[in-house]
Amino acid sequence: MITSPRLEKVTPANLDAAIALRVRPDQEHLVAPVVKSLAEAYVHPGTAWPRLVMDGDRTVGFLMAFFDIDFAGDGTGTDVRSGLWRLNIAADEQGRGYGRFAVRAVADEIRRRGGTRLTATWHPGDDGPEGFYLGLGFRLTGETSGDERVGELELAPS
Repeated sequence: MITSPRLEKVTPANLDAAIALRVRPDQEHLVAPVVKSLAEAYVHPGTAWPRLVMDGDRTVGFLMAFFDIDFAGDGTGTDVRSGLWRLNIAADEQGRGYGRFAVRAVADEIRRRGGTRLTATWHPGDDGPEGFYLGLGFRLTGETSGDERVGELELAPS
């Protein structure tokens, strides 16, 4: 089980471990590989927040959060959101609480930055992560982002 999870920045020292992280084969169509997320973080440095989920010396997951993006994309700034962009938990580490830890860590960072809600998107379907997110208290907004459903979690002050 989970012992002492923590988040770490992706560095030259842990880059290979980050890139080697794999979800289960039946989940690969649901989330981009870590290498794609790191490329996106490189071209969106002011928005993307990539972190490894570590437990002891083991890399058990990867998350990438985003902060203060114009979600509507219309340039008006009327729909600025922060949330979870990617969540990859290693195939052999799933079901141990690391995903819940990662979502809580992103929620804590959003609160620290003054935010009050966490936005996430996911692929719909029986094989997707919707049950996971709804179980954490996310509610569907009725919106889509590309072919993904949009959910939000209201954050109580810490």
